[in-house]
Amino acid sequence: MPAGASRVVVGVTGATGAVYAVRLLERLRAAKCETHLVVTPAGVLNVHHELGLDREALEELADKAYSPADVGAAIASGSFSADAMVIAPCSMKTLAAVAHALSDNLLTRAADVALKERRRLLLMVRETPFNLAHLRNMVAVTEMGGIIFPPLPAFYHRPQSVDELVGDTIERVLGLIGVEGAVPQSWSGL
Repeated sequence: MPAGASRVVVGVTGATGAVYAVRLLERLRAAKCETHLVVTPAGVLNVHHELGLDREALEELADKAYSPADVGAAIASGSFSADAMVIAPCSMKTLAAVAHALSDNLLTRAADVALKERRRLLLMVRETPFNLAHLRNMVAVTEMGGIIFPPLPAFYHRPQSVDELVGDTIERVLGLIGVEGAVPQSWSGL
């Protein structure tokens, strides 16, 4: 596990689960991590539909925000030193683009950079049930070093609210990308 992640690229797509993006950005800010945000047009629609937020409100949660069309942005280059990238939530379209190195917008280019530079890339994929193409794309990303992390809740700690479930999931993500101070609930046995 990496230690001390301090600069994280965050991608947001149109899959359901906008709350994960918001909570991730809030926790990264609290952990004093520098955040670089790319939100797809479908991601903006979904954030508005699920949370009532517009693009500006979401972008205010990040240190720097980019348009997906800005393929010349700093995060499009391997020379931009980021510790990790998280796509939360990650649509199957974005998963497919990452799995096949399409780099057709800034978000998928930044993910390609994370993989080629051997940095942590974590995809919070959102779709069920999975079809064979989804599964093969997840395998491809895993074989390239990415982490596939469907945001499946853990119930062993007896959460009392959806907010608690979301929080624990994000703490697990933070732990996986090496953010100091992450506090995922761990299983302590029966």
